[in-house]
Amino acid sequence: MPTLFDPFTLKGVTLRNRIAASPMCQYMAVEGIPNDWHHVHLASLARGGAGLVIAEATAVSPEGRITPGCTGLWSDGQAEAFAPIVRSIEAAGAVPGIQLGHAGRKASANRPWEGDDHIPQGDPRGWETLSPSAIAFGGGLPKTPRAMTQEDIVRVREDFVAAAKRAREADFRWLVLHFAHGYLAQSFFSVHANQRDDTYGGSAENRGRFLVETLAAVREVWPEDRPLTARFGVIEFDGRDEETLAESIELVRRFKAHGLDFIDVSMGFSTPTANIPWAPGFIAPFAERVRREAGLPGSTSWNITNASQADHLIREGKVDVVMIGKALLADPHWPYAAARTLGVNRASWVLPAPYAHWLERYRTA
Repeated sequence: MPTLFDPFTLKGVTLRNRIAASPMCQYMAVEGIPNDWHHVHLASLARGGAGLVIAEATAVSPEGRITPGCTGLWSDGQAEAFAPIVRSIEAAGAVPGIQLGHAGRKASANRPWEGDDHIPQGDPRGWETLSPSAIAFGGGLPKTPRAMTQEDIVRVREDFVAAAKRAREADFRWLVLHFAHGYLAQSFFSVHANQRDDTYGGSAENRGRFLVETLAAVREVWPEDRPLTARFGVIEFDGRDEETLAESIELVRRFKAHGLDFIDVSMGFSTPTANIPWAPGFIAPFAERVRREAGLPGSTSWNITNASQADHLIREGKVDVVMIGKALLADPHWPYAAARTLGVNRASWVLPAPYAHWLERYRTA
């Protein structure tokens, strides 16, 4: 079996190792435009040795932002601002990726350190939120969204297509569709958010229709030699887990039939009453099952923090790539530390040459 530091090839893209920097929102953009914060943040993760660096959840429209500080790809100016970031990631030896999403009923929120709740009604910083049905998320986000019309559905799908084109022109090599965490796409699939009585509601097939149609539309404009992937919440921890997981696996099979190349397995976050069993790598068993039963390579994240744990997930065939989040924020050079822990030969060369030669010369690797 491969190890954490073996390359991974998918379509025309090869990762130098199987460590991916998970998309992590920074909430530091202005009008959706990434800036020096994002450039330094993402380039540092690439210089730290990750094989794949995925830019944060990037909104396909202004209404699709989680907060006013979220990045976007609804304008050419935003794509132009991302282009030098892409070049910096590649110059450090990593593959540049981006996650495209629409926050749905979880949009129009304050930044986490400013309250992590909806912006109050009447505040000029806020905006109308959308969802499959007019059902509020609850918890700290009680604002009731507007139920989407058929016209809204078509428009948002086309927003995903337009953003994917901009990601292509900015030269991102790996595209992630955000179909998880209670945001718009996940809301369509979730029985907690979708009570529609048209072709986008009711059965699991209908609840998955928006996701499949969006994926298929993006596939038409995304280059065939670049991986098209999705992060999908396959379980809600709401008491109907086996039914949700079975429906999710069937939907992933439909994704595959419409051109999906890779699945990043996560959870739903569609209800604030979920009983999530937080533990190290607790999503990994579900990821392994989805990977095996849907027949797609995949990854997962959530509480994967140490080298041995990540390496075992690869060696045991549970995933093909590990998504590392908070551990990389704490130490952007986590891949180097992992290589040393695992006894990788010439571990310092996990890092770019300007770093590696110094570490090797003075025998610290």
